[in-house]
Amino acid sequence: MDFSYNNVSSLLVENLGSVVELVDAPHSKCGTFGYVGSSPTAPTLMNTYSRFNISFKKGKGCWLWDQKGKKYLDSVAGIATCTLGHSDRVLRKKLSDQLKKIQHISNLYRIEEQEKLSKSLTKQSCAESVFFCNSGAEANESAIKLIKKYGNKTFPDKECFILAAESSFHGRTLATLSATGQPKYQEGFEPMVKGFKFFKYNDISSVKKLFKELKENQQKVSGILIEPIQGEGGVIPGDKVFFKELREICNQSNSLLILDEVQSGVGRTGKMWGYENLEIEPDGFTLAKGLGGGHPIGALLVQKKANIFSPGDHASTFGGNPFACSAALTVLEEISRRKILNNVYQRGNQLKEGFIKISAKFPNIINGIRGLGLIQGLVINDSYTDAKTITLKAFEKGLLLVPARGNVVRFVPPLIISRNEINILLKKLDLIFKEL
Repeated sequence: MDFSYNNVSSLLVENLGSVVELVDAPHSKCGTFGYVGSSPTAPTLMNTYSRFNISFKKGKGCWLWDQKGKKYLDSVAGIATCTLGHSDRVLRKKLSDQLKKIQHISNLYRIEEQEKLSKSLTKQSCAESVFFCNSGAEANESAIKLIKKYGNKTFPDKECFILAAESSFHGRTLATLSATGQPKYQEGFEPMVKGFKFFKYNDISSVKKLFKELKENQQKVSGILIEPIQGEGGVIPGDKVFFKELREICNQSNSLLILDEVQSGVGRTGKMWGYENLEIEPDGFTLAKGLGGGHPIGALLVQKKANIFSPGDHASTFGGNPFACSAALTVLEEISRRKILNNVYQRGNQLKEGFIKISAKFPNIINGIRGLGLIQGLVINDSYTDAKTITLKAFEKGLLLVPARGNVVRFVPPLIISRNEINILLKKLDLIFKEL
């Protein structure tokens, strides 16, 4: 079957009705996917997204239904966000109860739910203290400010730099964009915030080279900001040896090691935290996405060495309010009660085994398999087709997927996905590849 962009567009027009041409504009996180053009039904919205011309009327578990009643298996989960799936019964009950009490006050006062959540997070991790905000970008912005303060405090007479990885993605604010090692996201917003330098991910020689250059220039590294698994960068897991050496270098240079766990944290990899796969402890790490199960909350967690913020250093009006914290507490409680980490491990293995079989059937299309737990990716042979085409074909067949950098199709379903639903996903995928 000829599945060119024009034919994809035609199929979607037939399926959805009024759909405009395919474009290559970036969506909020993933700049590698050409979505179906902006919805003509919302002229009052700023033109910052290129959307499918579709809206969903309801969701349940790992499934979504559009306005026409068509059912979709959701392997995007709000981009690794809906930890417990859609319309979770327990989450609905807990948040309804919270709204009957109090939804927002201010960090001018003690917040019971915030204190419970910080206690739960620190009990389950290497951290001793937490700052709450509203998103991954804000959490990483907090981390950047923290690293800068640490550098100014530790090396008061030196120019300091923050190191980050090429192909990384840390957010859309100006500082987090400056820390993102993908120039395409930065185009049009120059000049970037100064003070960042980039190394190759999983390449320790690249890191050592930067340290050497800075030392020769009488400069210091205040800290390193890095993802334990690159999501937007192409679903690339961190190498254990690399991260252990990174930890040692930071110890020797008295620099902070802060991990961006916005996408990998809260069980996504099969471990509660992505750093557990790497057998190291960072000085701090950031969270968002899956922490609130679909409700906006972000966090910066730190160990004693990095616990240096003082009153007035940083703040967030909505950060850690009762409603958001109640959502996060429920997510953490349900992960434990339902033994969801075990499900992530089992379903992740099932998914990988299925990918291996599909790859063997279509070696001309699939170049590789990457990922951990329920953040996995298929590397597509770009001489045959691309991730955009496969994602659009999947959409037509009732399967929601999202691409990543490097011609990768990414799979990040809710962590509650069942064995049967993984089988359905694999069958749909097999059919898609047969028709290419």
